[in-house]
Amino acid sequence: MARRSEREGRVARFSGAERLVHRATGWLMLLCLVSAACLYLGPVAQLVGRRHLMITVHEWSGILLPAPFLVGLLSPAFRADLRRINRWAAYDGQWLRAVRRRLTAPASRPAGKFNAGQKIYAGWIAGAVLVMMFTGLLMWFMGLLPFVSRTSAIFVHDILAWAITAVLIGHIRQAYRDPMARAGMRTGYVDRKWATTHHAKWLTEEGRERSRAGSDTG
Repeated sequence: MARRSEREGRVARFSGAERLVHRATGWLMLLCLVSAACLYLGPVAQLVGRRHLMITVHEWSGILLPAPFLVGLLSPAFRADLRRINRWAAYDGQWLRAVRRRLTAPASRPAGKFNAGQKIYAGWIAGAVLVMMFTGLLMWFMGLLPFVSRTSAIFVHDILAWAITAVLIGHIRQAYRDPMARAGMRTGYVDRKWATTHHAKWLTEEGRERSRAGSDTG
């Protein structure tokens, strides 16, 4: 299947496991945000009702948020992409400088499999989710850390919730601006031309790895 796709001018971008992790995390995050809206936004709370149910959905969807990530660690492809996201290359700095200078040509923004913006987003959202879980547990289990007041936990939780909402809206907006990026997450494959334009460094790295694997096999 992969060789046929390559002949058709497509490149494998995400494995099935990676796509499942992304979808499961997305649905859990959506449950968190919708249930939070049903709890904290007056008009929505009155429309939906069932406050106890919404509290239960919010608590458990939040606790389960790391589950797809932890299961994804069983996938070699997922672990390889985690290493890519956590590796900051010289061309990532070039990508950021190009963005600051408002250079819109993709060729002026060199990127590996993940561009600098995606790496920053991934790191930020991972840290934000951990803080949300921590403050949520403090609110759920009062007295877990006596030196941290419930009021402080609620304040941090609420402020960060609004920040996460704003960042996710930006993430979704960027995704809808790029149909091929969405296709890569939906089907696992992208057009080679798109990859060459937006992620040229990634194709170069992939080529080197294949050549190295071929020489080792030979």
